[in-house]
Amino acid sequence: QVQLVESGGGLVQPGGSLRLSCAASGLTFTRYAMAWFRQAPGKEREFVAAFTRGHGATPYADSVKGRFTISKENGKNTVNLQMNSLKPEDTGVYYCAASGTVITSQLRARSAYNYWGQGTQVTVSS
Repeated sequence: QVQLVESGGGLVQPGGSLRLSCAASGLTFTRYAMAWFRQAPGKEREFVAAFTRGHGATPYADSVKGRFTISKENGKNTVNLQMNSLKPEDTGVYYCAASGTVITSQLRARSAYNYWGQGTQVTVSS
């Protein structure tokens, strides 16, 4: 049974930083693409960043490039999202997702992922 558990969300002022973590179990971590998505109130869930299967490439959404960094700890089956220079528009629920079958061209599509965590709230506000 695959489980993804996010942690690390919270309230932070604009310009601040947060580090999210996603602990995965029940899957062969190195064979899965791992991604972060987020959903703001009243908006659709959108892609943030991902690790591809195999090659380990790390595409990012344009809105977070240069501010967010995705990383993996294979020995701990954990994927992290370091978020710096946070803006109010980064507010939302952040979800971890996993897929053992997604291809590179589909990495940004919600429908490509069949496992999701419960989400962690990030609020950027003064």
